[in-house]
Amino acid sequence: MFFMGTYTPKLDDKGRLFLPAKFRDRLSEGLVVTQGQENCLVVWPTDVFMEEARRAQATPMTVRGARDYARILFAGADEGSLDKQGRIGIPAPLREYAGLDRDVVVIGVMDRVEIWDPARWREYSSGAQAKFAELDEQPAPQG
Repeated sequence: MFFMGTYTPKLDDKGRLFLPAKFRDRLSEGLVVTQGQENCLVVWPTDVFMEEARRAQATPMTVRGARDYARILFAGADEGSLDKQGRIGIPAPLREYAGLDRDVVVIGVMDRVEIWDPARWREYSSGAQAKFAELDEQPAPQG
């Protein structure tokens, strides 16, 4: 099952977020929330996060980029689960990293869910859409 779609739930006063109902089954076995690129948060099903962790572990730590990636991926990671109402808690340091207040944008991105500050998402999305529109002049990226 792929995560897909764009949603605009709100964080509550305790930093909890209702995830879209159609995402909940895939995340019911456990999840990890961590820092993503472009200052968003990434919500991984635990099994997918473990695959990502194994890929990071397989890269030699003598490579600076591999060390940097592993540090950021794991230092901000928070293991959790959905509560009975379908919410996840987002720790304050992660909310601060992503600039999240009350309004958020939640997007499905294949094997993960991303949580964005709405203004940051609009800015990123508009630039990415312009690049997407030009893809017909080039072969689609591979890999």
